Amino acid sequence: MLIARPFLPLLTASLTGVAAAQASDSPLSIERMRARAYPGSALTTRQTLAPGANYQRRVVSYVSDGLRIEALLTVPNGKVPAGGWPAIVFNHGYIPPQQYRTTERYVAYVDAFARAGFVVLKPDYRGHGRSQGQPAGTAYWSPEYTTDVLNAYSSLKTLDSVNRVRIGMWGHSMGGHITLRAMVVNLEIKAGVIWAGVVAPYLQLFRDLPRWGAGAPDDPRARLLATYGPPEASPRAYAALSPNTFLRDLKGRPLELHHGTGDTHVPYSFSAALASGLKAAKQPYRLFTYANDDHDLSRNLNVALQRSVAFFKKTL
Repeated sequence: MLIARPFLPLLTASLTGVAAAQASDSPLSIERMRARAYPGSALTTRQTLAPGANYQRRVVSYVSDGLRIEALLTVPNGKVPAGGWPAIVFNHGYIPPQQYRTTERYVAYVDAFARAGFVVLKPDYRGHGRSQGQPAGTAYWSPEYTTDVLNAYSSLKTLDSVNRVRIGMWGHSMGGHITLRAMVVNLEIKAGVIWAGVVAPYLQLFRDLPRWGAGAPDDPRARLLATYGPPEASPRAYAALSPNTFLRDLKGRPLELHHGTGDTHVPYSFSAALASGLKAAKQPYRLFTYANDDHDLSRNLNVALQRSVAFFKKTL
């Protein structure tokens, strides 16, 4: 035993290095995601819906990974401004795929941005609604939903009425993680708003995030653990996967964070951790804290929406 002990640190370092190398080659790694193309496609109208207060609504589709992905699109009425309308890719939170409907939930949220003069595209991730493909579970453990959103961003740029350099992203809960990941992968996305986001480093995600779907036959969280070990044992591996590692690459593109301290789904500490990371990376951000409010900010919904609209009007 005395002979073996001096070699244990070396062995641990070697295993950690192997895990880091494997992670850098993972489809979930930021560098691998940056190396991919996300061309999207032209938006095809699938269904025209009843109009909103001052905007048109329709269900459209685009291509992502060869799959037809559907989405809700709103376009303001009136004369298109010089350069085109500013636009928002709207990334919804986790909804069981079998329960998801394109035109249900987040209605007031989309309406607030649409009324304010933004084109809004809310993608139905693969396996949701009538989108093709299999659901990916959640976006923290696999890259598929972020891939669909990045292709949505490219597809939105094909609209003549959209200003191609004035596109931001909004995300709630899991959609907040997608927004952050998308912004460090595609460095053209101009600004982001995240509500109650799953935006902490992986050590906190594994420790504090409720284990929804644990024990499923193809549990991607368990697959990550089996491949790389726990985050505390393989910090370099999980750093390669985490958007929080790449905050300096935002290079001045602002983020606005909103989180209620009474959130029982996603801990407030996640937004606090991202805010701390953004501060250390010297990136512009603002964190709005809502005392005792819940995961949907239901007690402060109008205030949070007004702040989000004002942020996008300023930054886009």
